[in-house]
Amino acid sequence: MKILGIGNAIIDVICKVDDQYLMDNGLTKSTMKLIDEREFKKILSTLKIEDTISGGSVANSIVGLSQLGNDVGFIGKINDDDLGQKYEDGLKKENVNYLYIKKKESIFTGSCLILITPDSERTMCTFLGTAGKINDNDIDAQTVKNSEITFLEGYLWDEGEPKNAFDKAILNANKIAMSLSDLFCVERHKQSFLDLVKNKLDIIFANEQEFMSLINAKKFEEVVSFSKSLNKTIVITRGERGSMAINNGLIYENSINPNLKIVDLTGAGDLFASGFLHGYINNFSIEESLQEGTNMSSKVIQVLGARL
Repeated sequence: MKILGIGNAIIDVICKVDDQYLMDNGLTKSTMKLIDEREFKKILSTLKIEDTISGGSVANSIVGLSQLGNDVGFIGKINDDDLGQKYEDGLKKENVNYLYIKKKESIFTGSCLILITPDSERTMCTFLGTAGKINDNDIDAQTVKNSEITFLEGYLWDEGEPKNAFDKAILNANKIAMSLSDLFCVERHKQSFLDLVKNKLDIIFANEQEFMSLINAKKFEEVVSFSKSLNKTIVITRGERGSMAINNGLIYENSINPNLKIVDLTGAGDLFASGFLHGYINNFSIEESLQEGTNMSSKVIQVLGARL
């Protein structure tokens, strides 16, 4: 298998809202907030659902890699319930090897309310459900060893059982890639993430704000200097400034694709990672891999949701 993704198995519930709705519900635009089951049900009751998709950050990336013709798999914890079955069916329909055997759990399959404002920004409220209960017993060491790259998401990281799953994957991986996922995640787990970036990861994906927060940088130049000091592949998305990769001390840059009709920024980072990893695993140059990432993210932001 080319790439194995391990992440939160989350059903995306896509809804359109205005800025006032975010303020009324105490939500910060463009961030991800973890909510409990009670708050999830309360917010959901006030929304009109546009669509539901088998989501989760790394799962979105893995589907993108499958669509590009790669042999990929995914491990994410779901319940043996209606949402869990929809989740599994959704991935299998995309030719992803779903490598978790679901069981009856006491908690629902995880769900994420994706609230899209008129400026195309997305604000997420995530009820992790059983996805947040993944543990080392859910990770098959041989499956990890049989994959050229194992791709993890920062959203998955938490002390206790999820951390044990993370550690087992890292211990058995041939090469490990990770997305820092979200500014909220970085600020919550800063020291742990910094240790991972410095000592355990081979490929790191982040946006500019996430990386600046990680190292407490005042200027982006500090991020570049830090990344050049690591013998790794650091991939940074910069919005309208395009993207950058620092690979073993060398800097590569790529501009955005012009004249896009942006509908929804959901999944832009996830599909950028798909494109870059597609290039990387198929021996493209770093420049070509950045362009593949740009092409994939450019496509997904012109449709509603995180899938092509």
